Amino acid sequence: MSYDLNRRRFVTAAGAVGLTALAGCSGSDSAGGNTLSWHAGGTGGTYYPLSNNFKTIIEDNTDYSLQVQSTGASLENVGSLNREDADFALIQNDVAYFAVNGTGTEDLQGNPMENIRGVATLYPETIHVITQADSGIETVEDLDGKTVNTGDSGSGTQVNALQILETAGIEEGDFTEQNTDFDTATDQIRDGDVDAAFVVGGWPVGSVENLATSSDISLVEIGGETREDVMNDAEWFAEDTIPADTYDSISEDVETVSMQAMIATHEGVDEAVVEAVTTAIFDNVDAIDQKSEFIDVDSAQDGMPIDLHPGAAAYFG
Repeated sequence: MSYDLNRRRFVTAAGAVGLTALAGCSGSDSAGGNTLSWHAGGTGGTYYPLSNNFKTIIEDNTDYSLQVQSTGASLENVGSLNREDADFALIQNDVAYFAVNGTGTEDLQGNPMENIRGVATLYPETIHVITQADSGIETVEDLDGKTVNTGDSGSGTQVNALQILETAGIEEGDFTEQNTDFDTATDQIRDGDVDAAFVVGGWPVGSVENLATSSDISLVEIGGETREDVMNDAEWFAEDTIPADTYDSISEDVETVSMQAMIATHEGVDEAVVEAVTTAIFDNVDAIDQKSEFIDVDSAQDGMPIDLHPGAAAYFG
């Protein structure tokens, strides 16, 4: 797996907001009338409930209705956008960069999805590494030889998990990999079917909350030199902390890393549609109850790694 992204290229891409007006057919027409298709993530993560927040806001403040679909999240969603099967989707900012530039993962390498456009960044996507409280697993390095759920096959979570494991010196064959959605992964932790699981989402993640109410869990720290190495090897990661008491039985802060969640679309969606959707969301952030402390018009372009859709650029100026 290749992660050929350096700091200069990433910062340049993040700062170069494309304002070229690109004409295209309306996404709402392709979705049928005024119905827009919005691809989210698994129901146990943050993408799905947040997308339904957006559905309510958009339907209350525009002439459009939103059809929210549960998916395998970022990597599946960039494919849907590229094929124009979705009008909007939530994705991670690292996967957005990989997709547009045709780099980063084996599936995307050499196949740039140049029609994908950014709308806004939203909140930190925090890496959770979950294990049972009595597992004895305290560091990422302790996952050597263990059974680890790295997220849905082909998901952004799997990409991130494999990056972190590789940085910690754990290669393919050094551990037994399993791939499921977050709800199944946390069930596996509860039942002892896996030793650890990677879950990516803005804390608190619903599936982790549910697990912590019925089982004693531990969160494996990604800190110290390991965190520095992870951020040096993959420049889209940033320092993050899961605060104490976010989950039952987690009584101390846990150091980790995160990316940014973002809204994306494609160049075939009409500029007026994207502007209307963007305006509805960011003029009504007080109606958001998922990750509301992070979602704000002033930070909505922080870490944007790809060109903006003209409709979003019209709103953000």
